[in-house]
Amino acid sequence: MEFFKIKRDIPFMRHALILNVISVLTFVAAVFFLFHKGLNLSVEFTGGTVMELHYPHPADQEKIRTTLRGMGYSHPEVASFGTAQDIMLRLPIVEGTPAASASGAVFNAICASESGTPKVTQITTAKGEVVNRSSCVAAGDKELLSLQRVEFVGPSVGDELAQNGLNALIMVVVGVVIYLAIRFEWKFAVAAIVANLHDVVIILGFFAFFQWEFSLTVLAAILAVLGYSVNESVVIFDRIREMFRKQRKMTVPQVIDHAITSTISRTIITHGSTQMMVLSMLFFGGYALHYFAIALTIGICFGIYSSVFVAAAMAMWLGVKREDLIKPVKEKDETDGAVV
Repeated sequence: MEFFKIKRDIPFMRHALILNVISVLTFVAAVFFLFHKGLNLSVEFTGGTVMELHYPHPADQEKIRTTLRGMGYSHPEVASFGTAQDIMLRLPIVEGTPAASASGAVFNAICASESGTPKVTQITTAKGEVVNRSSCVAAGDKELLSLQRVEFVGPSVGDELAQNGLNALIMVVVGVVIYLAIRFEWKFAVAAIVANLHDVVIILGFFAFFQWEFSLTVLAAILAVLGYSVNESVVIFDRIREMFRKQRKMTVPQVIDHAITSTISRTIITHGSTQMMVLSMLFFGGYALHYFAIALTIGICFGIYSSVFVAAAMAMWLGVKREDLIKPVKEKDETDGAVV
């Protein structure tokens, strides 16, 4: 399917050197900010307190965030789960303050913002255990909200999650290299993985520079970007291999330019459709999907750029040629078919 067809090839590889220099500078800047500022890790990685609140009506998440910021939490994690009445809070560790005291202070502050009074009642669970239940009530014992669960996430759990995330990233990278080396050729595998790591580091550099919160959802977005970028690279590499077979007189840069130009319509359709969905999450998905959508937006934009000006250009610099992708025809042995 094509919305339009470009009849004249665009000379992408003519500007590959300049754009690759820009890519290197951007990559170095991203690495610098990663080491200089570091990532603003969320509670899942650093440890902290997780609280679940239940409201009898849809909760005002922005009001809760304002209350938490007033208590000194610069980047409070407030998100709904299941329904708009159920709210999950993730609070980082505060030095010198026990987790139980921090959760109690937070609940009291949120209750005060609702013009209510904290109340503790004893209830008997289905197992026969007697536990304390915290709620916030107004005049006439009308319940404004209740505390459903408090859980402390230790730093060791955060370290384990960080290690698991790193392992997942390494496994994806290794899998991509093996897949491309088998399907195409090692030069294409190296070119594609350099382009994909370029996208990942750029995303991390943005999060380090702006100190956006890096959570498990952002890590999931990065893994999705890896697969998305590989898909675009594979489409271009497939077309390059096809052009090598069809266009015997073209030079390598001309083959690459023709392959990229012929996939532009497909790129606009697929990436444009995906980007519209991601932008809808960014603008209408709320705080819970905000940084997830930002990571995807950056990844999609740089994924298109890297597939054309990093992956394809890197394959050209590595010296890919027609013979790498087309197996030579084996000459027939003169003795074959001879009558003995």
